Amino acid sequence: MSACPNAAAPTAETATLAPPVAEPAATGSAPAGHPAEPAAEPCCAAPLPVLGRDVTVPLVTGGEVAYAALDYAASAPALQRVWDDVAAYAPYYGSVHRGAGYLSQLSTDLFENSRAVVAEFLDCRPDDQVVFTRSTTDSLNLLAAVLPADCQVFVFETEHHASLLPWRDARVTYLNAPRTPAEAVGTLERALAERATASGADAPALVCVTGASNVTGELWPVRELAAAAHAHGARIVLDAAQLAPHHPVSVRDLDVDWVAFSGHKLYAPFGSGVLAGRSDWLQDAEPYLAGGGASRQVARREDGGVDVQWHTTAARHEAGSPNVIGVYSIASACKALTEAGFENLVAREQHLVETVRKGLAEVPEVKVLSLFGDDAPRVGVISFVVEGWNSSHFAAALSAEYGIGVRDGLFCAHPLVRTLLGSDPQDPGECGAPEGDPGERSLNAIRVSFGAGTPDEHVRRFVRAVKELVREGAKWNYRTEEGRCVPDRG
Repeated sequence: MSACPNAAAPTAETATLAPPVAEPAATGSAPAGHPAEPAAEPCCAAPLPVLGRDVTVPLVTGGEVAYAALDYAASAPALQRVWDDVAAYAPYYGSVHRGAGYLSQLSTDLFENSRAVVAEFLDCRPDDQVVFTRSTTDSLNLLAAVLPADCQVFVFETEHHASLLPWRDARVTYLNAPRTPAEAVGTLERALAERATASGADAPALVCVTGASNVTGELWPVRELAAAAHAHGARIVLDAAQLAPHHPVSVRDLDVDWVAFSGHKLYAPFGSGVLAGRSDWLQDAEPYLAGGGASRQVARREDGGVDVQWHTTAARHEAGSPNVIGVYSIASACKALTEAGFENLVAREQHLVETVRKGLAEVPEVKVLSLFGDDAPRVGVISFVVEGWNSSHFAAALSAEYGIGVRDGLFCAHPLVRTLLGSDPQDPGECGAPEGDPGERSLNAIRVSFGAGTPDEHVRRFVRAVKELVREGAKWNYRTEEGRCVPDRG
């Protein structure tokens, strides 16, 4: 999208609110313009328009169809609002914290104001720090790098790999998958009590827990887990990658010590993430990355070495030239979600969840995966398997024959998916790749996920496609190519 040459420059005050938005050229092509949204009932219209909503894709059976992006849990499409805000800022792009020129000063203001927007979005405490990272994975690896010596980490096997794996250099206690929220709290309390007996209540400890499962979509009892952690002298970090795009996240209300999330789940592209929370462990540790931006002063010593004074602010762990566009896109998305109102967004998403769950329940061959049961509250993430189908084959048919994009595999949560599918959680698996030929049973699943940019039609088409594929079978032949199930065009 071209930026408006006559747009006024964003300022420190306007940059995080409503920077000048370029009017797109009238090219007639769907992605470049802003087509008028058709009139629809409130429950049917996607409340936040996203990029790609007008993209059409070819079908192997002939013709084209509007693409139904139902893989929000992997990467949500960018909000149109975010894209427009970034396009309006792009001509004013400059270095951050590194220049005296107008564009550098403006970009620095925009970067730091974005930090304030994120802090407000997360309802952070006055002394909390907001550190910009590359992703949830990067955020949790940062936290793992600053753990105090002898810190013990407690993490459920149900976590996404981003929150399951960073702690390998620490003393880690992996907790078995609970089958109810109450069991999750009880399991954690017992583990923390045993730790206090063995190591003492004053020894540092950290609990890492997801807010919403990237496999089942189920909400976890974060507030209760935080209370259990604090009662036993431990701290807690919340992986909000799947929660923040769907529900409000309040650091104060949930009483968590840190929260991590990714921009690309929050309708914000460009590869940025957030770690927000208590500053003491962050400031007591060496910088996550050493380099410019993290250092306040560097001087040679007489012995030939180098003395460094590191920043005591969030900049301590933001070495290198920051991703100002990625950071601004997160702030823009936070503003858009807040202004749309989470109460309305949650209510509409639950309408979509019930549409999918009701439709899948009408197909006996479909088994929906769940830890906490059918009545557990959840976000727009649902995983399932289909009797008699290789999940990768089923997902390939949804794409090639219906223009529906879903995810198949183990969703970078191998122990959890294997537990839900009745396999040994320690069995090896290849993330996201099919393990058998079409028609063979393989240990993977199908995931459908959606959010504020999903039209009702996409969800209804998905339900119809599932029923039709189970009833009539695929209309095309498929084969495995380079680890993926694809239409056989030979």
